[in-house]
Amino acid sequence: MLKHNTRLLRLAVPLILSNLTIALQGMVDTAVVGHLDTPVYIGAVAVAAVIFNFLYWGMGFLRMSTVGIIAQFKGDENHERLRSALLHSCFLGVVIALVILLLQTPIITLGLDLVGGSADIRKHAGVYFYWAVWGAPAVLLNMTCIGWLLGMQNARATLYVTLLIGILNIVLDFVFVFGLGLDVRGVALASVISQYSGSGLAAFFIYGELKRHPGRWRRQVILDTKDFAALLLLNQDIFIRTMCLIFAFAFFTRQGASQGELILAANAVLLHFQMLVALGLDGFANAAEALVGKAVGARDHRQFRESVRSVMTWGGGVALLYSLLFIIAGAGMVNLMTNIEAVRETAYQYLPWMIASPVISVWCFMFDGIFIGATRGRELRNGMLFSTFVVYLPCWYLLLGLGNHGLWLALMGFFIARALSLLWYYRGAGNWISEI
Repeated sequence: MLKHNTRLLRLAVPLILSNLTIALQGMVDTAVVGHLDTPVYIGAVAVAAVIFNFLYWGMGFLRMSTVGIIAQFKGDENHERLRSALLHSCFLGVVIALVILLLQTPIITLGLDLVGGSADIRKHAGVYFYWAVWGAPAVLLNMTCIGWLLGMQNARATLYVTLLIGILNIVLDFVFVFGLGLDVRGVALASVISQYSGSGLAAFFIYGELKRHPGRWRRQVILDTKDFAALLLLNQDIFIRTMCLIFAFAFFTRQGASQGELILAANAVLLHFQMLVALGLDGFANAAEALVGKAVGARDHRQFRESVRSVMTWGGGVALLYSLLFIIAGAGMVNLMTNIEAVRETAYQYLPWMIASPVISVWCFMFDGIFIGATRGRELRNGMLFSTFVVYLPCWYLLLGLGNHGLWLALMGFFIARALSLLWYYRGAGNWISEI
């Protein structure tokens, strides 16, 4: 068990640092515009972020499906299919990115209509979108490349790629916003430049991994429609699951916006804390994807069980540390995010929800990693559909009288439903390996 914990931490720690870099990047984006002269900029970035979440989180299957498939091919030591899966996923990512670029105007128009916000917020959100959308090819290729590297259990490479993206983005934020006075345009441009830089570094690491796992680029394997169809089927289930997740947070943002600019801005600040929690805990979930996938590919029941046990134990412990962090430093973190006193006071009122969130949400994050590693897309899809439409939305409408507190309570119910629905499916996990 000690050996397995060591293997888990060797994967998880770089991934946690990598994910925290992503969260820090978003927090700095908000903090930079949060120190301009109006909360409109915070709301604009928050609204535009929801639209990009639909686009990019919705395409998160490019990373998630690639991790599970590659981990299983690695467990089976099939080096030719490691190569073909990389090409399949990259091809899919590029095609989707081109569609996004072609449809950018109807996407932003529909997105602003759905998410809402004041006229000023919509105006600045649109400007941010039109600048940032040109990073789409790099963003989607990075998802695929990071998923491939993670499936190969090269967590350090994923850390270096995300560190480059995050640090460069933060530096360019300050240069473009405060140095050149580009407001939300500067935040968007910083993101585009950093994403393309990350793509170049990811390609370098993939080249090194391919040299360490020699194999042939076999045409018949690359053109195997069976493998590509399996990838598309898994992607379809994970896509539906992810779109439900994005819808839940978009709905959260819209309901906050309907309560005024202060609530919208305060929720945007606190949601960055939630992102910090999710991405940090996802380090263990991501490690579970690689370890569980390899165990399933190798048909090793013992390794599978130990992976699950380690992930749940470590994830729960780190969640407690997050809650402790928000108890001690939550108010100070809010102050770092914005110097607008009205936004600070509003965020303080709802900070207790962020103290509770880590220990409530950790379990659904861990189960996500386990199910992705085992490529159980159908179960992930069904659990998310249930949690979104049978639990989350009814809870909100039943709790309307509680205002923004009711909105946060509904979100907590959403996390609990996700964990319980996947726990119900997990009862049949003993059959997963034999079904391959």
